Amino acid sequence: MTIDDAALGRLVDQFYARIRADDELGPIFNQAIDDWPEHLETLTAFWSSVVLTSGRYKGNPVAAHRRHHDRITPELFDRWLAIWRQTTAEMMAPDAAAALQDKANRIAESLKLALFFRLPPARAEAA
Repeated sequence: MTIDDAALGRLVDQFYARIRADDELGPIFNQAIDDWPEHLETLTAFWSSVVLTSGRYKGNPVAAHRRHHDRITPELFDRWLAIWRQTTAEMMAPDAAAALQDKANRIAESLKLALFFRLPPARAEAA
């Protein structure tokens, strides 16, 4: 399957259907999202911007995830990525799946750093 907006829409729909049904991730996502059709459109725009450089997405992923920081753990990103790998491998051509998986890995790492990594306070240098 070629990566285009239609393919990304189908991928996002299938992937988040699996997320919503997942024992670990489903309760978090289902509580956080009030309007799934609107959210799926936003996520498709996000992936379109990331993969196709369409510029359709205008949001802030870090801020969106930070609102749910109390329910998110670094390990949940691994679960999210596992479902993403499975879904992309099933729905996309191998090269497209690999590209989408690589992007997702980098996005997840960036979000984990933004949400969980804190530098220790700077120490005053001895004079």
